[in-house]
Amino acid sequence: MSPTLAEIRAWDAADPLAGFKRRFVLPEGVIYLDGNSLGALPAAVASRVGATVSEEWGRSLIRGWNDHDWIGAPARVGAQIARLIGAKPHEVVVADSTSVNLFKLIVAAVACQAPRKTILAEPGNFPTDLYVAQGVAGLLDGVRLTTVTADKVLETIDGDTALVMLTHVHFKTGARHDMAAITARAHEVGALMLWDLCHSAGAIEVDLAAVGADLAVGCGYKYLNGGPGAPAFLYVAERLQGELASPLTGWMGHAAPFAFGDDYRPAAGIGRFLCGTPPVLGLAALECALEAFDGAPMAQIEAKGQRLCSLFIELVEDRCAGFGLTLVTPLDPAARGSHVSFAHPDGYPVMQALIDRGVIGDFRAPDVLRFGFTPLYLSFEDVWRAAETLREVLAEETWRAPRFQTRARVT
Repeated sequence: MSPTLAEIRAWDAADPLAGFKRRFVLPEGVIYLDGNSLGALPAAVASRVGATVSEEWGRSLIRGWNDHDWIGAPARVGAQIARLIGAKPHEVVVADSTSVNLFKLIVAAVACQAPRKTILAEPGNFPTDLYVAQGVAGLLDGVRLTTVTADKVLETIDGDTALVMLTHVHFKTGARHDMAAITARAHEVGALMLWDLCHSAGAIEVDLAAVGADLAVGCGYKYLNGGPGAPAFLYVAERLQGELASPLTGWMGHAAPFAFGDDYRPAAGIGRFLCGTPPVLGLAALECALEAFDGAPMAQIEAKGQRLCSLFIELVEDRCAGFGLTLVTPLDPAARGSHVSFAHPDGYPVMQALIDRGVIGDFRAPDVLRFGFTPLYLSFEDVWRAAETLREVLAEETWRAPRFQTRARVT
């Protein structure tokens, strides 16, 4: 028997994170279950970006690089993210996009692992990870990308594996890899380990230091709430920073960029993985957005996120039985991230009908309805109402309306 609304309201009253919702701007009447794709707007960001534009850029002009330390933002914001993923402040830098950062780290890792030639990944991983790895394999002589299903990863890592590249939480199913076990196996045979944290950072308690992770990337616009197209981050363990070389040898990665010498000389430490000029406005938004996590331990965030996920699964399986939904996310909280996915033969129009009623999730081809649970701004009552709205959409078959059938460019 699923909990009653009265019981769920009691959970909200006792929730130590309930007050964090005030730190975000959410439209009236909307239950936002897509923070795993684009985080909600933190309330302080608009004024912060406005001040960066009008006060810093507008008044300081070029002096802003020094007067407001724009030049230090990649490292400064990286240090903020480091505390959320179990890294040292000088092991994380914010730069470029996830795709570009993947390219940098894959090439750097493979180059230092010669004569090993294999990049090991998982089929069905987020496309950019596989596409970038395929591109690297096409550029570097003899390098090959091998994909195996999640249950075969441990047994496939061997002496020819240069790099294991996996997404910690699967973008579609929400399944979570055992980071410690896979990293340990990679190290056992001398391979390097690269984790994509796009669906983990800000929602799942990650401790890169504890598991001995080598490399990681992640985006700034999902659970970190940095805004559409926010800059990404990359992590390189301190022990590897002097050994790895970025293939994108742009001027910001130079040891002395304002000496303007002709020959490249990499910066010491994580700074060598910078490339071009920092995107100051995007960094300002992300830096401010990360302040929303102040006072919220990641263990507490994850614990609430898993309660939200479990509640949604329980309510949907109880109220929406017989309507064609199939759960594709693990039931075990330790084996999943902070989103829940159900397959449905008509998943796209079902999601559009749900969005039309103010419950915003997203769709992933070919048939997955995806619901993200962001603990800082979602309540247990939000989850209860979302499940009830999904039941109504399915029972009334409102998704059959023609206006829900045409797919938009972004799903």
